[in-house]
Amino acid sequence: MGDETLSERLRPYRVLLASRARAQMQYRTSFVTDILGTVGVGLAEFAEVWVIFHNVDVLGGLDFTAALLVFALSNLAFSLADMFVGHLDQLPRYIRAGQVDAFYVRPLPLLAQLMTSDLSLRRVGRLSVALVALTVALTRADIAWSLGTVALIALTVVSGTAIFSALFTAAGGLQFFLVDGSEFTNAFTYGGSYAAQQSQQVFPDPLRIFWTFVVPTAFVAYIPAVAILDLPGDPLAPPWLAWCTPLAALLAWGIAGLCWRLGTRHYQGAGG
Repeated sequence: MGDETLSERLRPYRVLLASRARAQMQYRTSFVTDILGTVGVGLAEFAEVWVIFHNVDVLGGLDFTAALLVFALSNLAFSLADMFVGHLDQLPRYIRAGQVDAFYVRPLPLLAQLMTSDLSLRRVGRLSVALVALTVALTRADIAWSLGTVALIALTVVSGTAIFSALFTAAGGLQFFLVDGSEFTNAFTYGGSYAAQQSQQVFPDPLRIFWTFVVPTAFVAYIPAVAILDLPGDPLAPPWLAWCTPLAALLAWGIAGLCWRLGTRHYQGAGG
């Protein structure tokens, strides 16, 4: 009975997501073009890593293979989060158009409706680049494989996706106050994605502390990669911290939930 109730509760969201997916794939030429565009974004970001390590052997304590693993883990997590909740950055447009009021009158949670209001399948292109990069990095790296290593990789992908999803949600909650402040919140979402692709040792200590303990993007890829590759790490990011990635995700979602509740309580309607 409990399973049936849960299934019934999730059914509206499944229907919404399925309809969004069908709508995007209806125009195949446009759909393929969008995917190729996101593949290009992923390849451009990979090219940045390749160019850097074409000129230096080690940067921030990472060689090319280690940097590729960090790049792959961060892009995989960001692509998954962007696919399912990245469209929350369109919330200012919904607010200005008065569309948020329509969500309020439906007997479903506002955040769940917004999260299922779109499904950005075009992000599959960037996701595919991340998966290929992850496969190459894991194949090239000298890893002492064990059940713990496999578990850590899986835990990293899930927790990293949760962290980026929390950043998008927190940014969405802040839009109820800022409305036209997407550039400000993008510094934490897309800026956090860029920071997650780097070795944290290239940043000065204040930024390292910020990206590790305030906006915990260091837990998305760098710290887990250090543990997976059995690298020495550094005092601010010892390898054992990799197992704390779920705690970082919980912290991020705690802050995101607070931002979202404050934002929705602040919202008074479009006034139309």
